[in-house]
Amino acid sequence: MPENTYFLSLSCRNRPGIVAAVGRCLFEGGANIREAHQHDDVETGVFFSRIGFNFVDGGDLDDLRRAFAPVGDAFGMTWYMRPVARPQRVLVLVSRFDHCLTDILYRWRIGELNMAIAGIVSNYPRETYRHHDFDGIPFDYLPVTAATKAEQEAQLWRIIEERQVDLVILARYMQILSSELAGRLAGRCINIHHSFLPGFKGARPYHQAHERGVKLIGATAHYVTGDLDEGPIIEQDVERVTHQDTPDALVRKGRDIERRVLARALAWHLDGRVILNGRKTVVFRD
Repeated sequence: MPENTYFLSLSCRNRPGIVAAVGRCLFEGGANIREAHQHDDVETGVFFSRIGFNFVDGGDLDDLRRAFAPVGDAFGMTWYMRPVARPQRVLVLVSRFDHCLTDILYRWRIGELNMAIAGIVSNYPRETYRHHDFDGIPFDYLPVTAATKAEQEAQLWRIIEERQVDLVILARYMQILSSELAGRLAGRCINIHHSFLPGFKGARPYHQAHERGVKLIGATAHYVTGDLDEGPIIEQDVERVTHQDTPDALVRKGRDIERRVLARALAWHLDGRVILNGRKTVVFRD
């Protein structure tokens, strides 16, 4: 990944002149545009863009940010710029099912996910994952019951703040976050749901699907909100099944879908390719 590559992510009410103003500012700041995506949501009237660039002739990111601020103000933009290569600090939350955790750790170790793991938090003890290599990764065991939920979430929030976490991943973390904590993590907490939402909720979803004779199973990665499993969707995928598939077969196939859907959503978020659009997202896929 080139060290001198950056990106600009922005959204604002659509009106003439946005692309021209942005392009002019980048040009005058010594930036060379290498990749550009844009989307005009005709239903909401909001314009979205992600622009990848590098510098020629010694341009500087801080100088460009200062120069761009008046452009952002003029168009009422929500925007940010950062280096593509700067890793985001990620905290992974997991319960007993560890297939998504395993996949994340593997992709991180081979350099596929540009992130720094700030830690792993689980409501199960460390011995649950004795077959994993957590060398150098902080592990926090935070058990939780209905009576201790507020205290446990307070501990979790302290970890998030102290370790300067950019993104929280619920890698099959089988606890529902409170509305308060979900609100604090708005736009920076991703959940993988074992269903092609909307779908079967509650316990044993694949068994519910089997009982209903479904022909498709799937998974959904979405941002967490105070409304259970109703957050903006980032990515989904499905796989065809038949009457011959047992509940165990559905679980096995579901694990594969969950891994790849979460990995794609995580990679796109880390790369600044996901922009919130109300209850939806705009995803500029790589």
